[in-house]
Amino acid sequence: MTILVLNSGSSSVKYRLFEMNGEKCLAWGVVERIGANGALLIHQRHDGDQVKLAGEIADHQSAIEYILAILLSPNHGVIADRQEIKAVGHRVVHGGEKFSGSIIIDAEVMSQLHDCIELAPLHNPANIKGIQACKAAMKGVPQVAVFDTAFHHDMPDYAYMYGLPYILYKKYAVRRYGFHGTSHRYVADRAANLMGKPIGELKLVTCHLGNGCSSAAVNRGVSVDTTMGFTPVEGLLMGTRTGDLDVAALLYLMGREEIGLTEANSLINKHSGLQGISGVSNDMREIEAEALSGHHRALLALNMFCYRVKKYIGAYAAAMGGLDGIVFTGGIGENSAIVRQKSTEGLEFLGVSLDVAKNQVLSKDERFVDTGSRVRIMVIPTNEELVIARDTLLLVG
Repeated sequence: MTILVLNSGSSSVKYRLFEMNGEKCLAWGVVERIGANGALLIHQRHDGDQVKLAGEIADHQSAIEYILAILLSPNHGVIADRQEIKAVGHRVVHGGEKFSGSIIIDAEVMSQLHDCIELAPLHNPANIKGIQACKAAMKGVPQVAVFDTAFHHDMPDYAYMYGLPYILYKKYAVRRYGFHGTSHRYVADRAANLMGKPIGELKLVTCHLGNGCSSAAVNRGVSVDTTMGFTPVEGLLMGTRTGDLDVAALLYLMGREEIGLTEANSLINKHSGLQGISGVSNDMREIEAEALSGHHRALLALNMFCYRVKKYIGAYAAAMGGLDGIVFTGGIGENSAIVRQKSTEGLEFLGVSLDVAKNQVLSKDERFVDTGSRVRIMVIPTNEELVIARDTLLLVG
């Protein structure tokens, strides 16, 4: 079965086309700058063929038509007829409390997705546009929603509740939801495979470290806690997000700087984190280079980042009553030896021991980077799109 996976953003659509017999990715790419000048489609085929196409891409409907056209292209495509695509899996950021797992999209589900917009006003509207565009372009083809929040749905109430009046939770569903769920789910499963043990026997901390960052406590295959909260701002230090912050400090700054909700939201989401601390960049590669050259604020940002990762590993080991493995994934987690080393230093009391030489090896393969210690340390490239394709196949196949 051939399945198209889409990740629709406000001005972009990322896509991958899978042949599920063998789970082979046939082609992938992105449409950028939707609705703006200089819109661009970047497409790559499994055999290495690449193409970039500029055009007038006014909206998500046009973007989907461009994607289908390139997939059907005699020169760059991989299918002969759009009817070869038997289903479409959509990444949807927020499922709220309504969705505990992936689901085939019908009229009722669409209505409930609209109800979740207020929980993710920057993401869910774009996800919905992608679904609507596919429904129009591929009539009768099953559409499946796969939620970033779903993997964390089974957290216990004492882990997801905030210390606010309970009536506000009942009125507005303000609680911890967590994100990056498909990534945490994928790498936890791969970690169990790499360790040669059933996931139902393992206590893992999975660290998805990229421009957005989160860690999860995965106890016997179930996410029992995660660092991101009601929104993706909470938890670890990120590229431009604050991570954990005393809310009273934000209220204080709003008063002193005389800024409103819009400016405050921009402050904690777009101007903080690694960028705000270092004054250099939100890119960990640049921060590491500057830190090694003696740039004080870059070194501070690096140390803050790794300290929070390490702190949550320890906290989640305590929450689960033990620890069998630590997984690093995402752009930073997979590629930064310095971050992995600094994030695991001092955890020897838990049975953690990083092998410095193995950790320095550059590789895109799943691998151990520990000394054979009781707690295994793993680097596992994530594959969220494959999770979406698998869930789609499971529901429609």
